[in-house]
Amino acid sequence: MADSSHQGIKTVLHPVSDLAAAKAVYTALLGVEPQADSPYYVGFDVEGQHIGLVPTGGPQSPDSPVAYWHVTDIEAKLAEVTAAGATVREAAHDVGGGRLVATVTDLDGNVLGLLQDK
Repeated sequence: MADSSHQGIKTVLHPVSDLAAAKAVYTALLGVEPQADSPYYVGFDVEGQHIGLVPTGGPQSPDSPVAYWHVTDIEAKLAEVTAAGATVREAAHDVGGGRLVATVTDLDGNVLGLLQDK
């Protein structure tokens, strides 16, 4: 039976060393202008996917691309995956507009993102 507590991967964040240069590359790749464009985050919405660019070295910057599973209850999903052996890397927190994000690492150190929209 399918697990309805998640809605799949809809968001992927990429760390970038030069936000302006990366924005130009991703604009060309995706064929759209970014919907969010600030000095600390550039985000594109394309075909139901959100692609985000985060400058490296910042407090929220990932070490490598992170795919975010959209979930209906982030705290319940955190409890479920940690009970199965994952380790919380970044506890659930609000990143604006009621959006909650968290990251965990699996047993091999891969970073998995969780995202809940209110």
